[in-house]
Amino acid sequence: MAERERRPQDAPLPPGSRIGILGGGQLGRMLAVAAAELGFSCHIYCPEENPPAGDVAAAVTTAPYEDDEALAAFADSVDVVTYEFENVSEHAAAVLTAHVPVRPGARALATAQDRLAEKTFLQEAGIATAPFAKVDTLDDLERAAETLGRPSILKTRRFGYDGKGQVKLDESTDLKNAFDEIGGQPAILEGFVPFTREISVIVARAVDGSTAAYDPGENVHKNHILHTTTVPAAIAPPTAQAALEIAQKLVTALDYVGIMGVEMFHMDGDNTLIVNEFAPRVHNSGHWTQDGCAVSQFEQHIRAVAGWTLGNPARHADTVMTNLIGHDADNWLALASEPGTRLHLYGKKESRPGRKMGHINRLKPHTPR
Repeated sequence: MAERERRPQDAPLPPGSRIGILGGGQLGRMLAVAAAELGFSCHIYCPEENPPAGDVAAAVTTAPYEDDEALAAFADSVDVVTYEFENVSEHAAAVLTAHVPVRPGARALATAQDRLAEKTFLQEAGIATAPFAKVDTLDDLERAAETLGRPSILKTRRFGYDGKGQVKLDESTDLKNAFDEIGGQPAILEGFVPFTREISVIVARAVDGSTAAYDPGENVHKNHILHTTTVPAAIAPPTAQAALEIAQKLVTALDYVGIMGVEMFHMDGDNTLIVNEFAPRVHNSGHWTQDGCAVSQFEQHIRAVAGWTLGNPARHADTVMTNLIGHDADNWLALASEPGTRLHLYGKKESRPGRKMGHINRLKPHTPR
């Protein structure tokens, strides 16, 4: 990789370069497809054999994320490393960074992996969040519940997603049982906030510090899993603009490179926005951009991590993205035949309840407000 060593780290990668992706799921698959369209090849690294992303990648390494030797060899085979999930250990990130640029960087990973660090960072950056308290013990939980009240939500600090690692507290909840339910892990208690809707902004930041944000989408969940994202969201233009500015402020404060998904609550009765959480990667609520925009979130992420200028995030269609969960994807022929609908399947071999098997984007002509 002598050519890579001579090239300045911030220089744009030319077509023909290789991008390493940690994780082999559907997000890695869609990143690899987007990379190929820009002339890059991708090398997937993940512990699972025959991952969905492997079907569309030039190379696959099957090894644990704790295997330093395999990580180093992987890093030496690529020109930049990115990831499709945020639970990359600090040690693995350090091993990779010693060999090759890793984008987004270790700071964003460490902040997003820990809900306490995430909430604290947001508040220190002047971005509003729900009230929260650190919970390490049952005594902490009892004090926090007294301060924040009920209803409230107990969340593990690490590894929770799609509703996992969370317990809602109400007046009848036994606190010991709730703490036991999350395994007695370090946690936060988050106060309840009355919101009208959840929205999310997909935002990108380039190596040169420029940013680009997509129109906010309105999210609806079923069984704690994202069901639909509708764009445009049912919010006033000033609220939409405020959401874009919050997301851009966040990626700038983190000195971030790549796509980030920022989930926000639109509060009852006014146009106040508070940030729920952010994901340092391409995001499920951004899948609508594949067909609603000329430049998708996946292409935008590849552009950013490769050091290119960002594409125009403008929307050309109103879009409703619907996740296909479990056996929903079995109806593929009817969905593919539906006018104005684009079908995206992830190549997973087995349908299981709660498993994301694909998504559809239903498109209508863009109607500016």
